[in-house]
Formats: sequence, structure tokens, C-alpha cells
Amino acid sequence: MSKDPHRQHGVIEADEEELARSNPDHIDRAPDPVRSFLDRGVVWCARGAAWLIFAAMAVSVYEVLMRYGFNSPTSWVHESVVMLVAVSFALGGPAALASNRHIRVRVLYDSAGPRLRLWLDRFNDLVTFGFCLAMSYAAFTMFWDASHNPLGAWQLERSGTSWNPPFPALVKGIIMASLMIMCVQSLVHFIQSLRGRPAEVRHNDGEAAS
Repeated sequence: MSKDPHRQHGVIEADEEELARSNPDHIDRAPDPVRSFLDRGVVWCARGAAWLIFAAMAVSVYEVLMRYGFNSPTSWVHESVVMLVAVSFALGGPAALASNRHIRVRVLYDSAGPRLRLWLDRFNDLVTFGFCLAMSYAAFTMFWDASHNPLGAWQLERSGTSWNPPFPALVKGIIMASLMIMCVQSLVHFIQSLRGRPAEVRHNDGEAAS
């Protein structure tokens, strides 16, 4: 007596669902794209830095209320919002590199085999390291000029407005720190690629592929 194949398939699916509910460890999870302890720390810090955008929004709402509700505009909100958003964008670089979520063109990468992908990872990590190293030097010279006067004494660059905060020097310092972190990250990634540990690439649907 033959059995209905559709019914058999439904029974198998039900058994798999029951097994997944009874044993959560049985569920397959996408590989973690974070490649090192440094990357994990960067991702953890980035979750806190993401609140800078919320702070910028809250400060903007406060300015609107004070300006149009109480006819009492502030002199510090605009510069504070620009600083907060600039810092969040600067910190987004290490965060994207740590979680391997930077924008990429994947036409060649997706059509390559595992061995070629590994060599592409090595090439990409090496180019990224060289780029971040050069940009770190440029950011250092930019921050030095923003934090020292022509005589070489410590003097932070200010905005030149009525409030006159040292935000320009602060933002340039954050940019320099972010690029230096990315430089170390890319060097670690390159070493891992040389050892045969390619990056896990996370697609838009949440799945990951090496």
C-alpha cells in the first residue's frame, strides 16, 4: 500500500518543527561576521554611540520648541547637532568594518570559488589596510593643526561663533581615532585571511556566506 508523498513531507516538516522547539540549539544560525575580539569590542561600543543620533534629534526638538514656542532660540544647538552627527558618522566606519557590513560590489565575488574568494579577501584586506594607514596619517596631520598653534603649543581649534566651542578639533580627533582603529582592524583581518580565515559576508536577508 503506497503512502501519500505530500502527507509524508508534512509529517517530516512537523517533526523538524517539534525538534527545533524542544532543542533550540538544533536551529541553524548564520555565522557571526565579527572576526576578532577587537571587532567585537568595536561593535559593542558602536551600539552605545548609536544613541548620539537620538541625542541630536532630542536637542533639535528642544531648539524648535524654544525658538517657535517661547521665542528664545539657543546659540549652541546647531553646532552641537553637527558635532554629534559628525562623530556618529566617523564611528560608523570602524563599526561597519567590524561587522563586515560595508558597501561592496559583489558581482565578481559571488561568481568566484572558495579559493579565489580567499585571495580576494586577502587583496581587499591589504588594500583596506593601506588606505586606512594613509588616511590615518592625513587625519593625524589635520588633527595636529587643529590642536596646536603655529608655535607648536597646545591650542584647540574653535568654531569662531558666539558660543565658540572646540568642536572642530574634537571632531578631527575622533576622525583620526576612528581611522587608526580601522587601520588595526584591517591589519588583523589581513592576517586572518593569510591564515585561511575568510570574512563571513552577511547578505541583506540576514543570511551569511563565506
